Formats: sequence, C-alpha cells, structure tokens
Amino acid sequence: MRILLITPPLTQLNTPYPATAYLKGLFTQQGHEVLQVDLGIEVADSVLSHDFLLSIGLSRQACLIEPIKRFLRGNDDTLAPRIVNRTLLPEGPRFSQLDPDNLEWAFGIGGTTDKAQHLATLFIEDIADYIRQQVDPHFDLVRYAEYLSNDAPTFDPLYAELQLPPSPVDRILLDRLQEHVAAFRPESVLITIPFPGCLYGALRCGQWLKANTSASVELGGGFPNTEWRQLNEPRIYVFCHKITIDGHPEAIDHQPDFSDLPLDKYLSLSEMTNPMHRLWSQGRWNKMVMARGCYWHRCAFCDTSLPYIADYSAPKASTVVDHMQRVAEQTGRSGFHFVDEALPPRLLHDVAEEIIRRGMAVSFWGNIRFEKAYTDELCQLLAKAGMVAASGGLEVASDRLLRLMDKGVTIQQTVDACRHLHNAGIMVHTYLMYGFPSETLQESIDALETVRRMFDEGIVQSAFWHRYAMTCHSPSGLHPELFGARRTNNVLNPFCNNEVDWMPANGGSRQFNYDIDAVGSALRLATYNYMYGLGLDQDVRRWFPKKTLKLLHR
Repeated sequence: MRILLITPPLTQLNTPYPATAYLKGLFTQQGHEVLQVDLGIEVADSVLSHDFLLSIGLSRQACLIEPIKRFLRGNDDTLAPRIVNRTLLPEGPRFSQLDPDNLEWAFGIGGTTDKAQHLATLFIEDIADYIRQQVDPHFDLVRYAEYLSNDAPTFDPLYAELQLPPSPVDRILLDRLQEHVAAFRPESVLITIPFPGCLYGALRCGQWLKANTSASVELGGGFPNTEWRQLNEPRIYVFCHKITIDGHPEAIDHQPDFSDLPLDKYLSLSEMTNPMHRLWSQGRWNKMVMARGCYWHRCAFCDTSLPYIADYSAPKASTVVDHMQRVAEQTGRSGFHFVDEALPPRLLHDVAEEIIRRGMAVSFWGNIRFEKAYTDELCQLLAKAGMVAASGGLEVASDRLLRLMDKGVTIQQTVDACRHLHNAGIMVHTYLMYGFPSETLQESIDALETVRRMFDEGIVQSAFWHRYAMTCHSPSGLHPELFGARRTNNVLNPFCNNEVDWMPANGGSRQFNYDIDAVGSALRLATYNYMYGLGLDQDVRRWFPKKTLKLLHR
C-alpha cells in the first residue's frame, strides 16, 4: 500500500515533528511504500519567499528574505555582523520591544551569531504579523488558525470557516498537497494533528483529498487523542474517513525515519532570549522518544487515564543508542531532543553509559522529574554523555500541595536535583503551576519565594508559570471531590472535550477568593526579572498588588 503521512501547518520551523518519522519506520518495515511530508515547513518556505512577499507589497522584505533564510539555515554566517550592526533589516514593531540590556545578558558581547539569529527572527515575525493582519488571519509561525480550534465546544465556527473559499495561505497549502498527491498517488493518507494549531490545516487537507482523490483519509495525533474521545459531530467526516484514537502504539518501538523530509529548509529561529526557549526554537534537533508513556503516571493534574501517559514501556538502552546513531547518520545532526513525558532515570543512566562506551559525540536534552534519583553522580555521568539541558515540573512549590497532587517528590528533593544538574553544567528549566484546587494566596507567595531562592543560588536558569487547568482525563478532573473541588458542568460537548470548569466543593461562585489573574501576572513578572538577575534581593511580596496582599490578613 502507498501511504502518505502528513504533518499539517504549523508545528515548529526549526525541526521536524517526529510523529510521521516513527510511523514511516513502522510502515516501511511492514512492507508499505511510504512518503512523509511536512506541509508546515513547505508552506512557511513558500510564504516567506521573494515572490509571495513581493505580491503582497513587501518589496524591501522580499529582497532580503532569501539571504535571511540562508543565514537562519546556517548557510551564510557572514551575514551575522551586518544584521547585528542594525543596518540591514527593516525594523518593524517587534524591534520596538528590544532591550539592549536583555540582549547583552542573553548573548554577551561576543555572541554575534546568536544575537543576529534573534534579530533575524524579529524580522521574520514582523513579516508574519503583517501577513496575519493584512493578508490572511490564519497565519502564524508556529500555529495555523489556532483561535478556531482552542477550547472549541462546537464545530460550528471552524466548520463555517472551512466552507469559505481558501485563503491565500490555504491556496499555497493545497498547491503543495496536490503536487505530492500527483507524484505519489497514495492509497491511504494519514494526517497527524498534534496541537490545536494544526487542526484547521489538517481539515483543509482532508477536505481537498476527499473531494479530489479516492484515498482513505485518517486523522490522528495528540489533539484527537485528548479532545475527541467523546466526539459527537458527524460533520467531521466531511473531512476524513476515519479518526484514530490510541492507534499504532508499536510505532514508538521502531527507529524513526526522517528521510524524504526537506531537512535543508528548516529555520533556526531565536524567538526569545530565555535560554531554554531558545533551545526549543534554535537548531535542527532530532526529536525522538526514549520510552513510551510516563513511568510515574500518578500526578493529579496530568491526563494519566490516557494510554499515551499510562501505558509505560521502555526499550533497552542499546536500542535507544542504536536509533540515535542511525538517525544522526541519516540527518547529519548529532543533537537530540527527547520528547518523553519524563525521561526514566534508570534508562537515562544506562543510555548515558552506552553513549560513553561507544565514544559517541552527541548532545541531548529532555523533560525529567526532579526526584532523588538525580544524584550528583548521575548528573555528572549525564553531562559526560552529552546532556546539555533538563526541564521538569517544580509545579506548586508547596509540600502540602505536592502530596495532594501525588507528585511523588518534595521541594527539597527538587532543589537538590536542580543543584546537582547545575553543578554538572546542565541547564535547568522548571515548569510551575498556580491555581490548583485549595491553593491559598500564601502558598502562591511562598512558591515564588522558593523560585527566588533557586534563581539566587543559580541552580535554575529559566522558569515558566502556567495556570492549572482541570481536564476530564486527569485524576483531579475524574475525581475532583478528592481535591476539594467539584465540576460545574458534566454535560459533554459535541466537538471538543478536555478542559472543564470547576469550583470549590464547599460552594461559592468563584474558584478563589482573590484575583487569580493578578497573582498569575505577578508570578510571571517576578520570574522574568529573576532570569535577568533583577529583584533577587527583594521581598517577593513586592510583585503582588497591594489590594491582593490585604486579603492575607482577613
């Protein structure tokens, strides 16, 4: 069978999303003829082109776009000094947000190439903003019409948009799709939808395929797996024949195959000066999975009832390293981003030893659980093998709440793990959460104090706060009464079902007796300053509004 695998726009511009690579490895071994295409990078390359920019009136940008793409692909570093001296690029609204002190902190005096990447990225983002505002409201650099797919209880707005004539960027998408279909003549087309920002593009592709080919069209990926498990919307089958939930789990056991992807087209962007965010968007990392699922799968905020979390299995370390070697040979890149839910420390230890035994020169990073397994000895071993960064959840930074959510770690264990990673030269990023059921204002303030101390000691280099969201697949969403909460609506939506509304179990019409949005803004502002070494010697309460702090004494 001829199978066409599609990643629709848009995921990342710096590296391929790995879903189709794993499926290609599986289906090729089964004897199928397989072609994978990343329509996201193909659409972006066509939109960010001389001819398209000229057609929409950006003549100066059109003259510069091809040289800037060559630079962002690592093919012309000689442009870096010219970009940095600020005489080459037209500077639009994005440049007005530049802070020279932040640039120096992030890139140093001599970091010319990195600084140039950041400025070139702002140039690209200015173009994307113009396209979205003046030409096509769907376009963005890392998502496509996401506003139509995020938290969508009904299909109506998205369906109505899909009945309209294709937009200018839609037409580029469909032209690229038609070219691949004409050349390959697939019998089956599988479209992965990992994020809400890929749904519209996926449905545009499915719509065209059903109208113009006899191929079977199947949708799958992270978005359907979380949002469509209770789908009750027959109009979706205007755009596909099948929807796969929890399908092809054996794909993860096979070596990913990145061949036939246009690896020379990906752009190494530097969207933020945050060091961890730069890792996500810079460089052509080989995205791989070390183990399937999460070895802990108990956290109350996580979708632990779903197989992609709950069904944990791990290969041998030698198998992981075999795959790393073959992928590096195939792509010509020795950097790996493991996209596991949480890298298992025992397997990570064995993989590190195997890398060292084989004398491989690689770099890798991924998400971990900050637990007691990350001793100084293990972290030194990981650094020796090539680990350059680790991200993980400190979450609420309250031992009471960590116990309530069954995180399986304490604040002290987390701090110790971060310290050991930092001492080994491994960059540390931590995720943090606010607004968990029963969390008090004082606990949020105390959590920020923990973060301040970690930045002050230098054992974390970046951090990000997000507001807790109760999902219907998590322990807290399935059994909210165990966490002092209750769901306010148990009626299923016909289209998407994931995040749910909740209130305290003891009544009341508000989730919190304080302004949760103001608290979130304070946490993010403080942490942003901490990353630049600012405000570390000041009382954390200074970041919170006075009217919010007054509630502490009531």
